[in-house]
Amino acid sequence: MSRSKHDLDLHGASETHFSVMAPDAVIYPTSSEEVAAAVRICREHGCPVIGFGAGTSLEGHTAAPRGGVSVDFSKMSSVLAINAADMDVVVQPGVTREALNEELRATGLFFPVDPGANASLGGMASTRASGTTAVRYGTMKDNVIALEVVTAEGEIIRTGTRARKSSAGYDLTGLFVGSEGTLGLITELTLRLQGIPEATAAAVCAFPSLGAAVETVIETIQCAIPMARIEVLDAASIAAVNAHAGRDDPPQPHLFVEFHGSPATVAEQAEAFGALAEGNGGARFEWSAQEEDKRALWAARHAAYYAILASRPGARAVVTDVCVPISRLAEAMEAAVDDIEQSSIPGPILGHVGDGNYHAILLIDPEDPKDKNTALNLQKRMVENALALGGTATGEHGVGMGKLDHMEAEHGAAWGLMGDIKRALDPNAIMNPGKLVRQN
Repeated sequence: MSRSKHDLDLHGASETHFSVMAPDAVIYPTSSEEVAAAVRICREHGCPVIGFGAGTSLEGHTAAPRGGVSVDFSKMSSVLAINAADMDVVVQPGVTREALNEELRATGLFFPVDPGANASLGGMASTRASGTTAVRYGTMKDNVIALEVVTAEGEIIRTGTRARKSSAGYDLTGLFVGSEGTLGLITELTLRLQGIPEATAAAVCAFPSLGAAVETVIETIQCAIPMARIEVLDAASIAAVNAHAGRDDPPQPHLFVEFHGSPATVAEQAEAFGALAEGNGGARFEWSAQEEDKRALWAARHAAYYAILASRPGARAVVTDVCVPISRLAEAMEAAVDDIEQSSIPGPILGHVGDGNYHAILLIDPEDPKDKNTALNLQKRMVENALALGGTATGEHGVGMGKLDHMEAEHGAAWGLMGDIKRALDPNAIMNPGKLVRQN
């Protein structure tokens, strides 16, 4: 256990605009039994318990607004079993996605969910994360088979089995995936794996407008071209990425795409996509199967958040990640761009366009309250527009503290039902209080 100011501040900090809300102590368990023992002590004393993985969440999930104990899973970072024949793996929650794929390299398998950050798998499951590959491989909801969880009572339970399907009772795995540590702490995960594709190719293409880029994506999906990744960056995002990564892409909206398959099918997919892009005004379409080209492209995309932050030195960010039906995506994004352009702050936009998810990185001066108020109002209007278009307030970042105000508008009475579940499983309200559900 640590109570040093450095550790407390680290575990109460956020990647985005939230102020530091430090816990009273940080513990570093090495086993599920230690986690369970700690939770039982906290339950007895009414002490909040907050799970902590890699600290990459964006909505204040790991902050401690009521103090308490932060449970840091960095010492529970072992790959416990690789079942290559069944294409699944059992891991502890502190394993990061990059570490897992490094461990899997010799098996010919990989774990596909890629949120960009090198997040911990326990944290990814807790927030129901997804990312650049969700258009082909799905989100954490689709890739978590079973869990071990320490409940708010300090009991260790298992949800699910390694069997690929079951009709035995409630889907408790699905309940804990996305619960953001408000119902229990994940201490072990069984994950679905995929075969490493024989060949991959990446491509980039510029478009005259966001609408043209999104229309290309819709046509690509309608033509059943199996994209592995398909990302959109607006002109402001491209300018930031160019400056940060030394690229020279024209300052226009771009699509970054990737294809998986055999060498022949990858080439066919790239050529078919190129024809659709050209029909929508796409220019400078370039694709490559060279490993160094692919790595450079996706390194630039994954660094886009930090590139955008660097475009306004000293800035913090209010980040939103709404998701809408893909047929309404161009409408939603263009409305957001117009709204941001009429505001007093910059806000580049990028997103996982293949599943209707986009992010606005609203840059604020942390010393100027008006900036933050402007950004939060922009975020509010984006969410309201997304809900009006049949979408959601958050496609992958989760609720945390940042999206609490939008939950009732999205879910209505169902949000109250979530609170009932929370009270049933955590009657003492110690598990990550202040997040996801309305508090007592």
